[in-house]
Amino acid sequence: MAVRDIEIEKKALAKEYKELLKISYQTLSVNDKKLIRKAFNFAVDAHEHQRRISGEAYIFHPIAVAKIVAYEIGLDAISIAAALIHDVVEDNSNYSIQNIKKIFGKDIARIVDGLTKISNINKKGDISHQAENYRKMLLTLNEDVRVIIIKIADRLHNMQTLSSMPAEKQIKKASETLYIYAPLAHRIGLYNIKTELEDLGLKYTDPETYNDISKKLIENKKDQDDYIKRFNDTIIKSLTKEKLKYEIKGRSKSIFSIRNKMIKQGISFDEVYDKFAVRIIYKSNPKNEKFLAWKIYSIVTDHFTPNPIRLRDWISAPKSTGYEALHITVVGPKSRWVEVQIRSERMNEIAEKGYAAHYKYKQKNDKSDDSLDVWINKLQEALENPDANAVDFVEQFKLNLYAKEIFVFTPQGELKSLPVDASPLDFAFAIHTEVGLKTRGAKVNGKLVPLSKKLKSGDRVEILTSDKIRPSSNWMDYATTAKARSKIKSTLNAEKKVLAREGKEKLRRKLKQLKLTLNDKIIAELQKYFKLNTSQDLFYRVGINTIDNVMIKKYASSRSNVFISYIKNKIRRKPKLENEIEKEEITKKYDLLVFGNDEEKLDYTISTCCNPIPGDNVFGFITINDGIKIHKKNCPNALSMQSNYDYRIIKAKWIDSSQEEFTVSIDLTGIDKIGLLSNITKVISENMNINMRKLNLETDGGIFKGNIVISVKTNNLVNKVIEKLKKLKGIEKVKRL
Repeated sequence: MAVRDIEIEKKALAKEYKELLKISYQTLSVNDKKLIRKAFNFAVDAHEHQRRISGEAYIFHPIAVAKIVAYEIGLDAISIAAALIHDVVEDNSNYSIQNIKKIFGKDIARIVDGLTKISNINKKGDISHQAENYRKMLLTLNEDVRVIIIKIADRLHNMQTLSSMPAEKQIKKASETLYIYAPLAHRIGLYNIKTELEDLGLKYTDPETYNDISKKLIENKKDQDDYIKRFNDTIIKSLTKEKLKYEIKGRSKSIFSIRNKMIKQGISFDEVYDKFAVRIIYKSNPKNEKFLAWKIYSIVTDHFTPNPIRLRDWISAPKSTGYEALHITVVGPKSRWVEVQIRSERMNEIAEKGYAAHYKYKQKNDKSDDSLDVWINKLQEALENPDANAVDFVEQFKLNLYAKEIFVFTPQGELKSLPVDASPLDFAFAIHTEVGLKTRGAKVNGKLVPLSKKLKSGDRVEILTSDKIRPSSNWMDYATTAKARSKIKSTLNAEKKVLAREGKEKLRRKLKQLKLTLNDKIIAELQKYFKLNTSQDLFYRVGINTIDNVMIKKYASSRSNVFISYIKNKIRRKPKLENEIEKEEITKKYDLLVFGNDEEKLDYTISTCCNPIPGDNVFGFITINDGIKIHKKNCPNALSMQSNYDYRIIKAKWIDSSQEEFTVSIDLTGIDKIGLLSNITKVISENMNINMRKLNLETDGGIFKGNIVISVKTNNLVNKVIEKLKKLKGIEKVKRL
């Protein structure tokens, strides 16, 4: 490296250090600055010879993470120092956690230890490396929440610089981000970071959609700015008249949230009505916050008609993330819906800084019932089952990360927060684990209800218990929260283990009568014979008599003549080979799906969850029992598969997809008018090279609903026909199924 380049890097490092101290959210003491300087110098020395894939000196990465921790999240000096040295132990064999503890103390050592990645993970069964990593990371929440927060900051910078990585790693990192890191950021209250993580995740998992929405937002920005100005001008006079000190901001909804709304509602970009929100941030002392929020609400609704079902009062009952605000949706200028968020400066600071702002204000006001503290304390119970399958563990944990909330009451009038669609069983476990495990029934608003009933905000719930009751397997169908499902599952597993032990001894005795010895070979044969995945499943079924003596005798008879079985298998395989040859010939004649960088031809099946057709962007997923299954890249299950099982993902693409026809179903809705049917059939028949298989239209009160089934050769033709149908007068919505 040239001397000049080294000097430029040194100047850049000095500038970064000064900026790090300058932008810190927390007020740094002299000792704080000394600690940060010490960590900075330590990191520079440790990463001296390391460079990132982009060619940049590696030290700029931990500095960038520390800046995110210092400014965007607002953590203390200990956290900033830990962020600066978070990769030292992992990347440099000359340093250990013991070294860190000796130099920086036990707090920083504990955080760095939690942040150090796990390099050697014992893989058991189908448990993925990624899920194991997630589990170990999540378990650190019990020790120090700062570990997770710095990890999120680390992931944010990795996503900001992801363009230098190979395409396969981009998709993996982006999928992980959307799957676990963005929900975690949301749950800790880091809304700005959560939004950026989601948008960056979408940029690499679905670049076409991301670029399309991004382009349209840029094109609409002037119109949006003009609209927000018009909206603001209407209410500014009234707000000023009341001598309120305030600031009004307009912001676009995130690309990710717009895309989600388009998918959920089956609408185009132009049909998304609330693409931006207006935020009113006012000055207030803690005593008057609530009063002033409703005063501003009154002023806004004096000028614009509110939608009563879209009122969200998170000041009286804050979200479990600690988020406070009033949200209203009003009919703004040009009769367009506008979301208005009303927050005090304190509320806005908590919304943007999350954890750090929480504790800044908690110290001032001594809020012992801080919702974030409550959530972190509850984690212990949710994370108590370390022996569970790692993927199940992560899925259980994720259940409540993004969940919308409802508020229900105990018989004593205490308010409890639960996720939407929670059941009385979830409520019982929220009260106490023992209450949950002994639940025999529930009353909602004084009436006896099934345990499967979905609770609503405002419900008063009473749990009926009995010492004789134990959880049953159907409870898993009723429970939605991570805590309830985890406790039910661990109880059922404990009971299952007892029955499995009894079943094993029973099986041993029966086999002995049949002159067979229970060993690993016999167990494997029995598993295969009864089509079971694990030996525990086998023993359990013997224990509960699902596999009885007669069935065990049949197994013993079947293995007595191995030669006959061999002949039978040979006979069965023959037609299969013929079919495979036939399939190969057809494939060559029609559409072809190839795999990997070498474009190999492999057997596969099309997944039913997303039904990809030629022309769609796809990937292959290697299943345990069903070979390769083909999924769309935007499949609802794609994130989970790419995050937890990236080693089972295989690259796939369609080539020469032009001969065979595929069936596609399209739903239509709109306003009934004369000649509409003729216009629809004309669109399909005119120069589209598309065959209509089925057409069904129904009208009710001037509104029509219809379904068309067509045969097409490629995905492009589907998109063309959908665009043409959208342009027909009377058509309101067109959605491909």
